[in-house]
Amino acid sequence: MRIFAKGGDHMGFRPKKLAEKYGLSSNTLRNYEAKGLMPPADRSSNGYRMYTERHEAFLACIQAMTAAFGMEVTSQVMHCLRRNELDDALWIVRDREVMLHREKANLDQLIRELKSYSEGSRAHDINHNFSIHEVSRRTGASKSAIRYWEQCGLFTTERDPDNDYRFYHEAHLFKIRLIQVLQSAVYSEETVNLKQSVARLDLENIEDSMKVSDRIQVHLNKTIKLQMRALYFLYRLIETIDNSETTAADH
Repeated sequence: MRIFAKGGDHMGFRPKKLAEKYGLSSNTLRNYEAKGLMPPADRSSNGYRMYTERHEAFLACIQAMTAAFGMEVTSQVMHCLRRNELDDALWIVRDREVMLHREKANLDQLIRELKSYSEGSRAHDINHNFSIHEVSRRTGASKSAIRYWEQCGLFTTERDPDNDYRFYHEAHLFKIRLIQVLQSAVYSEETVNLKQSVARLDLENIEDSMKVSDRIQVHLNKTIKLQMRALYFLYRLIETIDNSETTAADH
């Protein structure tokens, strides 16, 4: 239900009503406000918190941004907007878009390689072993990240009996490159399941490898749609802020 905020010049929402509209709790709204992600609430004549349509624009943007980019990036963008650093907010988002495009290109390359294996034009060299230094050089992943992913159970390696060093083969390279595609993904049940699928993957089974790659591709396609939706809400909010600043300057 809409009610008048203090002064009667803007229509407003009580915290519970606005929270319910977006499937949140009143505490979440207060947390967003306390963390500086949205402007402080107005107050009614009797001291109750009141949220206006401007607050709702911030909230809609936060929700859309979080689904597409995660809370860390969303917080950075919202803090830029609160400081009126509108261009900086856009560049933060563009950086994430470029990252997604790069991940899509990497996945496309992996899928092309898998197809060449399935068609017999390229064969796995399972007898060739790589050191962790060589794996890092070939994949671009840091040695610490490679060790961490192994500790998380995403893949397992063998040890050289002579010096106890880990050694890797070509199938490990594929698995690490798949993991890299998912590294910047927003944490969700879906991304957890995808990483678990990569962990269980027997990369000698080309058909299963293609299925997992296709699932990751579907996820990336879903992500770009979420990003486009988030950009709509972000641009709408930026226009609102821009207009507010212009109006204030005119007065």
